[in-house]
Amino acid sequence: MGLDIRLPIGGLFIALGLLLTVYGLFGDSSVYQRSLGINLNLGWGIVLLIFGLIMAALGRWGLSPRTRKDNLAATPPRDRQR
Repeated sequence: MGLDIRLPIGGLFIALGLLLTVYGLFGDSSVYQRSLGINLNLGWGIVLLIFGLIMAALGRWGLSPRTRKDNLAATPPRDRQR
């Protein structure tokens, strides 16, 4: 049983998303004058956090190619049932 690549990628994006979100919430608001007052750290932190959660969920509960192949092999084709 190998490690699904989506799990470490999801963990990386969750960590980065959390860091950016926390900095966007509690950081100095004067740095956002260059971006027209838009809190880019908070916005992109939330985007990265959501992407990381999706990747981790797909890695944890998603069907791997091996599982799909085993499930397809276990069901007999309809043409052979005759």
